[in-house]
Amino acid sequence: MAQRAIREYDGKAIFSKHWEEYFGGFHYGFKSVLVTSGAELKAKAQEHGFEWLKREPLVAKPDMLFGKRGKNDLVLFKTAKPGDVTLDAAAAWIDAKMAGTTTLLSGQHGQLSHFIVEPFTPHSQAQEYYISATTVGEDDVLYMSAEGGMEVEEGWDEKVNHIAIPIMMSDADMEHAIKANVPKDIPAKDKEKFTSFAIQFFKFYRDMNFAYLEINPIVMLDNNEMAILDLVARLDDTAGYLMAEKWGEIEYPTAFGMEDQSPEEKAIAEADAKSGASLKLTILNPLGRIWTMVAGGGASVVYADTIADLSGDVKDLANYGEYSGGPTTGETKFYAETVLDLMTRHKDPKGRDKILIIGGAIANFTDVAKTFTGIIQAFENYATKMKAHNTRIYVRRGGPNYEKGLKDIKEAADRLGLYIEVYGPETHVTDIVRMALAK
Repeated sequence: MAQRAIREYDGKAIFSKHWEEYFGGFHYGFKSVLVTSGAELKAKAQEHGFEWLKREPLVAKPDMLFGKRGKNDLVLFKTAKPGDVTLDAAAAWIDAKMAGTTTLLSGQHGQLSHFIVEPFTPHSQAQEYYISATTVGEDDVLYMSAEGGMEVEEGWDEKVNHIAIPIMMSDADMEHAIKANVPKDIPAKDKEKFTSFAIQFFKFYRDMNFAYLEINPIVMLDNNEMAILDLVARLDDTAGYLMAEKWGEIEYPTAFGMEDQSPEEKAIAEADAKSGASLKLTILNPLGRIWTMVAGGGASVVYADTIADLSGDVKDLANYGEYSGGPTTGETKFYAETVLDLMTRHKDPKGRDKILIIGGAIANFTDVAKTFTGIIQAFENYATKMKAHNTRIYVRRGGPNYEKGLKDIKEAADRLGLYIEVYGPETHVTDIVRMALAK
């Protein structure tokens, strides 16, 4: 299966096209435009059916395959200041954001070119929920939370319920499994409605051949009105010949910043597109002395922030990325070899040891021992170069088979003569950064 990311606009358009078929009993008022300039937005407002752009308060944000737009200050919406976001204000904001280079917190940088504009949806945080589905190994997995928004990744294990749904599970068993695992902290008034939506959402995800589908948040308003505020979607493009009519005109855009990617970043992006897992790599400083292999998108942010805070020099952090979602041993080996190759190309300008952080929270479905086998295989190929750079390795991991994974990687590093310290979930997720820098 080759996963291909699509724009938020196109994902919402697929929802709208099939809403009545899959989401009976709920209403979704699809109002959305995709534009490439402020002038195009103003011209769109003159077309029949888009008069709402002149009447309603608006929300504008880039639609270029990257997340955490709120944390990157890339969402324009009504604030505590007087006045709503008007058509003119949205157009001016889009033109201003397109005027220069944009650098994200992840280090990705490039030119913003596509924006999605929609009506502002008044609601309370209590009306926000999280739901997503993806493929992990041989199963589909549904994730649900009573808390939506930017902070859902913090405390993921405590906040988010997940259900593995085998491909051959009957619809009756699937519905029973979802009902049994709906988060208990969803208010009673919304629980039945959320349960019904979750079942319909999963059927839609599977029938439409999504490889990944996330709404964060889905907002439940009065009168069964639903608002999809933020959406991330990837399609299984091997099903494209079957789904042309149902998907409609679909563009597979180049990810933001990819035009300036190094060969290694492009290689990881290509591997990511072919995998059911998530493989991401951004090189921040090829001469940096601290390199990371972090499992999980949320964890990658936490580790990057911690390294920047404790090192005293953000330039010490060489890369940013993640490997997650149950990558195979071979995929993990390729990812690890790419990082180790980059890490061992240049000596530290100040003559310091190189540091490799292999971190992550507690995995849900990723077999830690299996992924660590891939990392061990990469160590075997790069041990000589790693020792030449005085590389110190610090590992913190939890999840399925983590005890075996930690044991295997420790024994392998000792056999190869590599310095390593390994820790399980009893150690705080970022303590290994402090340990590494204290040496």
